[in-house]
Order: sequence, then structure tokens, then C-alpha cells
Amino acid sequence: MSDVAVVGFAQAPNVRRTEGTTNGVEMLVPIFAEVFEQTGLSKKDIGFWCSGSSDYLAGRAFSFISAVDATGAFPPIHESHVEMDAAWALYEAWLKIRMGEVDTALVYGFGKSSAGQLRRVLALQLDPYLVAPLWPDSVSIAAIQARLGLDSGLWSEKDLAEVAARNRGVDVEGLLDAQYLADPLRAHDVAPITDGAAVIILASAERAKEFAARPALITGIEHRVDTPVLGARDLTRALSAEAAARAAGADGVEVAELHAPFTHQELILRSALGLGDQVRVNPSGGALAANPMFAAGLARIGEAAREIFAGHANRVLAHATSGPALQQNLVAVMEGLD
Repeated sequence: MSDVAVVGFAQAPNVRRTEGTTNGVEMLVPIFAEVFEQTGLSKKDIGFWCSGSSDYLAGRAFSFISAVDATGAFPPIHESHVEMDAAWALYEAWLKIRMGEVDTALVYGFGKSSAGQLRRVLALQLDPYLVAPLWPDSVSIAAIQARLGLDSGLWSEKDLAEVAARNRGVDVEGLLDAQYLADPLRAHDVAPITDGAAVIILASAERAKEFAARPALITGIEHRVDTPVLGARDLTRALSAEAAARAAGADGVEVAELHAPFTHQELILRSALGLGDQVRVNPSGGALAANPMFAAGLARIGEAAREIFAGHANRVLAHATSGPALQQNLVAVMEGLD
């Protein structure tokens, strides 16, 4: 089976609010043009298109069909969609190329979180019989997870503040004086509500050098899932992330882009993925700097690939998550294809 490489990446400005529609077209058209300019490809050269978004977030059924307007009516395309972060759409596209069905693919994800009540929307991914009817919001669930780690001595509030300071590019001084948003989490511990989109172009290893000077070859990729029953797993660990990292061969990386929407989750992931102090974590700022729903995980893969494109690293790791309290985790490892 053919190896697969990332050859292009672009993302829309990550902002608190946009005036565009919830189908993402306004965000997608400019970044499609950007990756086509990067790679020298055009729409007719793409063998497979795959997207990640949420009809619940958009507030209407089949919203992703409207987003296809960004691709244009001609030429006809081979298209698919996942109702989750577009990192999983990338996994589907990776399989298409691995199986030899196509040799290029474009993956995109988008979310307009400002359009509705994000915390309420995210409650819909919980157990539909026993938990979702209570409408527990995502921040409160994360606060339970953070409290369990604090009470067991795995981390301190100062540890969380240091993660926030590094990712947000601010001074740690004074962060602990801020009021709680959901005890023990403060506003700086929580990813901002963000409108945004991201796009990645994949190509078979045989063709990748046609489109990028130094493609990011995907040497390992895996995703695993834990039980959705919050009381049935240890929330201070991410066992599915540990399993995905083992399967993907996540050792010896120089840079890691982690999809951690809360400060304590970065600490959980560092442990689960076996990342030592020598690994540069989230040089982009990660989800704590900008967290466009259904695009942030894909952006972690793109940001990690950028480190290879620029020659800043030769072996990198990217992580994406979905579901409450790090329930589902995807890990991708990439190396420079010289």
C-alpha cells in the first residue's frame, strides 16, 4: 500500500465571531485557494474530498452539503464527510490513498461556534438516555476531570497556570488571582470560543515531492476510543490516547501538537503520549490559543506538518480529540520526506 504525506496546509483566521453563514463557505474559499497555490494543484487534480463539521453546531440538517459550494459545481467530485473533527476525515482520506483508490485528497473542517450555544451543543455527545437530558456543559465536565487530578496530587493549579501562560503567550504572574469559571478552572484554563476552518492536502508518497519541497510523510496514524460512561473510566488518564500512541509509534518525536482544550488535558496527554521535557509542545499555541470546533484537531496535524515543511523538525506528533474528557483520541506521527 502507498505511503501518504501531507503536502499543504492552510487555516482561516481564528476569531471570536464571524459574520458569514454557518456552512463555512466564506471561510473555506480563501484557504482552498491558499493550499492550491502552495502545491500547484487545482480542483480537478484532487482525487477525493473529505470534510468534518457538525449539523448540530450549524443549526441545520445536512449543513456540510452547503459547504460543498466552496468546491464549485464543476468538475464533479468524489466527496465524503464525518460528523466530528476533521482529523478523522483525514484518516478516511489517508485510507483512500493507502488503498490505491486515489493519489491526492483534500481534507477540510470548519465550525462557527459563535452561532449558537456551544456548551449546550456539546452536551449532545453524551449518553442520550442518562446524561445528555441533564445538559451538563463541557466546561463543567472538564472541571470535574481537573478536580480529580488536583485531589489525587497529579497536578496543581500552578501547573495549570504555567500551561496556560506558555500556550497563550502571557506572563504566569497574576493568573492564579483570576476568579474561577468552573472550579478549579479559570478562564485561561479553557479554550476560547472560536470560529475557524482548516484544510490539508494529502498525496501518495510517490507523488508528494511534486507538490512540496519537503513533504511530511505519515509514518503512523491510529485512533482509539474510551467508554462514553464518565464514571466507568479513570478521567485522570487517557487510555485511548496511550493505545493510539503505541500503535502509531509515537516515540522519539521532537515536536508535538496536542489538541487539549483545557490546561489539565495537556498534562494528561503529555503523560499518555510519553512526551519528555525535550519535546516542544504546541509551538503554535494549540487549542488554548484558538479552538475552532471540528477544525482544531486537523489544524494540529497541519501545524505539526509545518514544522517539517520549514525544516524545524524531522519527526513530529499530532494529536486530535473528540468527545467529553478526552474520550476519543487520534495520534499521527510524521517525518520529513527528503
